[in-house]
Amino acid sequence: MKRQSSATGRALLPLPPDSAARTIGSPPPAAGPGPAAGLGWGLLGVAAFSLTVPLTRIAVEGLPPLFVGAGRAVVAALLAAVALAATRSPLPRGRQWVRLAVVAAGIVLGFPLLTSAALTTAPAGHSAVVIALLPAATAAVAAVRCGERPPGRFWAAVAAGAVATVAFAAAAGGGAADRGVADLLLLAAVAAGAVGYAEGGLLARELGAWRTVSWALVLAAPVTVPLTAAAALPQPPSATPGQWAAFAYLGMVSMFLGFFAWYRGLALGPMTRVSQVQLVQPVLTVAWAALLLREPFDATVVAGAVAVVLCAGAAVRSRRPAGSTVVTASGHGPPAP
Repeated sequence: MKRQSSATGRALLPLPPDSAARTIGSPPPAAGPGPAAGLGWGLLGVAAFSLTVPLTRIAVEGLPPLFVGAGRAVVAALLAAVALAATRSPLPRGRQWVRLAVVAAGIVLGFPLLTSAALTTAPAGHSAVVIALLPAATAAVAAVRCGERPPGRFWAAVAAGAVATVAFAAAAGGGAADRGVADLLLLAAVAAGAVGYAEGGLLARELGAWRTVSWALVLAAPVTVPLTAAAALPQPPSATPGQWAAFAYLGMVSMFLGFFAWYRGLALGPMTRVSQVQLVQPVLTVAWAALLLREPFDATVVAGAVAVVLCAGAAVRSRRPAGSTVVTASGHGPPAP
């Protein structure tokens, strides 16, 4: 019996274990993990990322935003280079380099630099809920880039989450000019992150989750190293131990280890569905902001966080209608066994 005869939903095939990452066109594994595995890995990545915004806020209080945004990528790139060398990972091939450049532009350069700049003026709790637009943006990019076709109720939940986030940002912004600039920077970060997440999740099906982020970090190093030096040379960075600890977390976890779980979850997919678990991140981040930064749990922040989490639950619970075929990353049905 051919695999495609009983397939339901138009979804990309799940990622095999990283130790046996395959290239497009090779036969898929005999049996893949269920949908819960992708959600589980995605939630683990979200837990790691939930500290990113408050710790960035702490770091930029004592360190230049450019140093925080680029320097954390340099720390992660050093770890990535060691991991790739230790495992003797093969070099990416052909267009994989171009796709890695897209990933690097989105998650190594665009998202960290833009959020670091925004968090010099915007509170961490406010920023977290604006960034909650990222799952909706990732779902949209994934639907176009990866050929996923979620049902209408999925898009209704995503749209509701986006509207709730925009309403929150407008209500919490208060019309302040500096907050408006910060929100624009955060929205630009969302766009960059969505492209990097979707392309990285797709590429992880070929290279493996940790190799994808590792190669992206190494590829971006010729840009991030000079940027870090430019921020550090005029005046050597000076910060408190807590600010340096926050910077270390951003480099080791937010930029490196967290992506191991996140890209694996996106790769296992379906990407449009797994991406929505990130809507629980604002709640975790607001809690961290209250604990670490003493930011208040005001009614606007709580209402915005609750609204987007409810929308996330609706999106994750949505089911794909039967009747379409499973496709590989190349856009074709799987080969017969």
